[in-house]
Amino acid sequence: MLISFQSVIGQPKAKQFLTGSFQRQKTAHAYLFRGPAGVGKKTCALAFAALINCLAPVNGDVCGRCSSCLKYHSGNHPDLLKIEPQGTTSALKIDQIRELKKTLIYPPFEARFRVVLIQDIHLTMRRKEVTNSLLKTLEEPPADTVFILTGDEAGDILPTILSRCQIVPFYSLPYEQVTQALMIHDHIEEQTAASLAAISEGSLGRARLLYQEKLLPLRREIIESILALAPGTPDAVQAVFQLAEKAGDTKDNLDELLDLITSWIRDIMLAHRGLSDRIINSDLRSLLPAACHRWDHEELSDKLQRISLARRQLLHNCNRTLVCEVLFFGLL
Repeated sequence: MLISFQSVIGQPKAKQFLTGSFQRQKTAHAYLFRGPAGVGKKTCALAFAALINCLAPVNGDVCGRCSSCLKYHSGNHPDLLKIEPQGTTSALKIDQIRELKKTLIYPPFEARFRVVLIQDIHLTMRRKEVTNSLLKTLEEPPADTVFILTGDEAGDILPTILSRCQIVPFYSLPYEQVTQALMIHDHIEEQTAASLAAISEGSLGRARLLYQEKLLPLRREIIESILALAPGTPDAVQAVFQLAEKAGDTKDNLDELLDLITSWIRDIMLAHRGLSDRIINSDLRSLLPAACHRWDHEELSDKLQRISLARRQLLHNCNRTLVCEVLFFGLL
């Protein structure tokens, strides 16, 4: 798909602001695209980078045919620098910033603007050495360089970083848009697409992750098993061991799986209060009566605390399967 604002789903305010600043020739030296994960921040950043370097823009968007557009489309433009968090800490490293500074000494190879895309800046805020070095770069940027930072809406970002960037807010996408995108671009049938849109809370990126990693079927298997099993029985012990092994195998996506289970428990709590119209996991609606009959509000609150404890244990690199075993026994 051509990198353009037309390829960005939703986000009309962000697109209008960016195309307007380009048409008025008011391109800033630094932008912060801030909002939920998976709603188009990176796609919009690439579209804006392509636009400000397009050789023949048309109606506030790229032409899609010039040499610059073709290089952006292929992902091989020499003046686009992508800097992503690395390693198990998922944060920028000081060596990345130092290497960037060396690059910025020289002018762009061929484009009007060199574009530096720095993703997930909120993950780096605890690394003072990195943030201080980046801050100095933003304070004295080269005239031919545009920085685009992306950050989560809930993440802490230093006021000194915020003050040096044009902040462009991004929002969760309407569920209908996510559903349509999944049906058209990912060829997912309508009911599944609608469930993914609601469960991902308007994040197209998260919806695609849940589908590609088959997390919804695993979530259903875990929940149906927990509902069907009786604590302390041989069948329960064997089933929990098997489920824990499957959950542990999700590796980096285990946190997402725990999010899904958490949202289901909150759905049960809503159903207890007569608020079933506000549940997220609509595809599991048929399981709510049995869940409400089995657990009261206090027991459900205890289960949420057990999930929180499991998350903290996983942060300390505990054995994933063992953590899941303890958790699932506690959820019975």
